[in-house]
Amino acid sequence: MAKQTIKTVSEIIKKNKIEFIDLKSIDLSGRLHHISLPVFDGIMKKLTSEGVGFDGSSFGFRKVENSDMIMIPDLDTAVIDLFRDAPTLSFYTNIVLTDAKHSQFNQDGRFLARQAELLLKKFTGADKSWWGPEFEFYIFSKVEYDTRTATSYYKVEHAEEFYKRAYHAANPFDIYDDFRDEASKLLQKFGIRIKYHHHEVGERGQQEIETYFSDLLASADNIITAKYVLFNLARQKDLSLTFMPKPMYQQAGNGLHLHLYLTKNGKNAFYKKGEYGNMNELGRFFIGGMLKHGPALSAFTNPSTNSYKRLVPGFEAPVALTYGRGNRASAIRIPKYVSNPDETRFEYRPPDATINPHLCLSAMLLAGIDGVVNKIDPVKEGFGPYDKNFLDEEHKDKIHFLPHNLTEAIDALEADNDFLKRGNIFDDALLHQWVKLKEDEIHAIGTMPHPFEYKMYFTL
Repeated sequence: MAKQTIKTVSEIIKKNKIEFIDLKSIDLSGRLHHISLPVFDGIMKKLTSEGVGFDGSSFGFRKVENSDMIMIPDLDTAVIDLFRDAPTLSFYTNIVLTDAKHSQFNQDGRFLARQAELLLKKFTGADKSWWGPEFEFYIFSKVEYDTRTATSYYKVEHAEEFYKRAYHAANPFDIYDDFRDEASKLLQKFGIRIKYHHHEVGERGQQEIETYFSDLLASADNIITAKYVLFNLARQKDLSLTFMPKPMYQQAGNGLHLHLYLTKNGKNAFYKKGEYGNMNELGRFFIGGMLKHGPALSAFTNPSTNSYKRLVPGFEAPVALTYGRGNRASAIRIPKYVSNPDETRFEYRPPDATINPHLCLSAMLLAGIDGVVNKIDPVKEGFGPYDKNFLDEEHKDKIHFLPHNLTEAIDALEADNDFLKRGNIFDDALLHQWVKLKEDEIHAIGTMPHPFEYKMYFTL
């Protein structure tokens, strides 16, 4: 796609009779925010030179006493927002400081993603990383929930109810195939290429849409955009849609599996015919780094308390820091069905959609880079490969497992974060902010009585 300029964007505004410019930004937790400005002559020149001020403390970036920040549109992200009544041109933004130079804010996730990608060539020789997200989500007909001092409940109504065998179910039993068709067409209009969609294994309305590969920054942006599109489409149809990792008891959870490979001079940098999974030494070391740092990575790949209710055996969830061909219980699966050298890759299965995608993908890349720099061999480290059941009595004592809860993940991050500081990508201030944000969430849910506790203990 050609780089956008003020001139080309102005032509888009004129051609489509755009009335509003919408600036979208992502806070520390990964939640989307926006501000809209009426169009006037010269608006793009003004926005790209001066930007729009905002309160960084409300985004979790700064303290209240020093919170003024500026957002400047990234022209290459221009897209017409199809969920606005007035013709609106939308942009993701870069966050800068209020100094005279408008210096880049080094905790802005989009800035981090660019910086992490720059380290790739320096330390691995590869030119670019390519990411293919799989979006899993549930569609419910109605959802109610509330939490107050004297009330705590949720109630889910679902139009679908399978008894097993929901995976790839056909209509008329798959009642949301038309919804996925419409969502796929909309996503493509927002610049996200769709590989396929289908009903997932969850028996109460679980769906999946898989996308094609993009580079790190575009993929992270696409994750935010996909959620925006799907939430808005569901709202238009009076449906409730959630990416929550474990929205229902004893049902499959929602993951955000990420397929990943590197390229060098335009060719796949992982491929070597005849090796295990056709994965060469670079690929193995990259895998080794991700698995070695897997517990610390979990603070970014699985950053909610609900994440760990998904990561349990028996629901096709990855629970072990292992790798193998076609093994869905492993954190890393090398797809068996891939035969094209250009598509040689692995899939990192732990992540879910509660991530801040820019921080998550950057952290994963830095873990892989560390594996390459330090030649971390996953075989010698005891991470596999495992093609068969490794949770049996023979192997289970040899297996390294993912953290069991968010507290363990945060503890792991605090004990192992040097790999994130390579190139000063994640600095101490950002890590401190992230840990504090997560500890506040842990404290909030840890001190709130749960409805199930009433069932267990009210008359004890």
